[in-house]
Amino acid sequence: MGYIGRQAGMDVVVGGRRRLEYRGYDSAGVAVLSPDGALQVERAVPFLADLEKSLRADPLEGTLAIGHTRWATHGPPTLDNAHPHIDCSGKVAVVHNGTIENFEVLVAGPEARGHQRRSDTDTEVVAHLHAERETGDLAAAARSGCADLEAACGRVGGTMASRICPD
Repeated sequence: MGYIGRQAGMDVVVGGRRRLEYRGYDSAGVAVLSPDGALQVERAVPFLADLEKSLRADPLEGTLAIGHTRWATHGPPTLDNAHPHIDCSGKVAVVHNGTIENFEVLVAGPEARGHQRRSDTDTEVVAHLHAERETGDLAAAARSGCADLEAACGRVGGTMASRICPD
């Protein structure tokens, strides 16, 4: 789920995830772009209530946010495997539903070029691919990265990767 607007992004995204909670999940997380342009990420295992508790203690300020409740396909339910996933620079955040079937092949390239994986998930590779291909044209970078994905989901495209940091 994503939000761009005037309200507190964290509240909108977490509230939306709460409405979808019946679907089952093993972790929850949110990424919010702060007013000063920093990417803030908070994740929790196993319940959305754990994320909400953490956010009450330390809210993430900003009006642009993405969030996710994960139902694991790759990796156990851990904080490292919870979404959103970020690239090495901390400027790209990604959430994804589905399975990237060729992620093991795709991740070899960024790893060889110095990217550090933090998770066991397939989704994290999207953040690294996007970061490598970003040249100032957000849409072109997203199309380029998504073109390489072999995915078992309803659609591969702009909904697969969300970048929430400005250049």
